[in-house]
Amino acid sequence: MKKLLSVLCGVLGLLGLSACDQFVIEDLKPGVSTGFEVRDKLGPPGIEWRNADGSVTWEYTQQPQGTTCYLITVDGNNVVQKVEQVLTPAQFARVQPGLSQDQVRRLLGKPAKTQFFQLKNETVWDWLIDNSNGAEPVYFNVYFNPQGQVVRTGRDIEYKGR
Repeated sequence: MKKLLSVLCGVLGLLGLSACDQFVIEDLKPGVSTGFEVRDKLGPPGIEWRNADGSVTWEYTQQPQGTTCYLITVDGNNVVQKVEQVLTPAQFARVQPGLSQDQVRRLLGKPAKTQFFQLKNETVWDWLIDNSNGAEPVYFNVYFNPQGQVVRTGRDIEYKGR
C-alpha cells in the first residue's frame, strides 16, 4: 500500500499538486521524527521562527490554493515536538484586536493574499479556509490599522462571476 501511495504522490507531484503533503504530514510523529525527516519530505520551510526555549518552528503552508498551514516545532535535539494544522476555528479565535502582524503570522502562517484599502486606511490579510464546493471559496480575514495591529476579523465568500 505504501508503494502505491508513493507512486501516486510522485505522479501528483509531477502535476504540481500537493495532495500528498497530507500523507507526509501524517507520517511525522512528535517525539520520534527528526527535523532531517521533515526537510527531506517537505523541503525547506516557508519561514522559520526561533523560540525562547531553543526550539524552532517551521511553516509549511498550502496557501494561496490550499486550505492548510502546518507549523512544525523541532526541539534543540532536532526532534519533532509538535505538528499543528493552524487554519482552524480555535486558532482563528486566538486572533484578537491589538495583536501585531508578526503575532498573527505566527498564529496562522502566511496569508493567501493581502490587500490595502486606501479609503479605510486598512490592510487586510486573507487565508483560504474552505474551497470544498469548488465554486465559492471562503476566506478568514484579519483587518489591520496603519500601525499594523488587528482591529477586527471576519469571513468572506468570494463569489465567482459576479
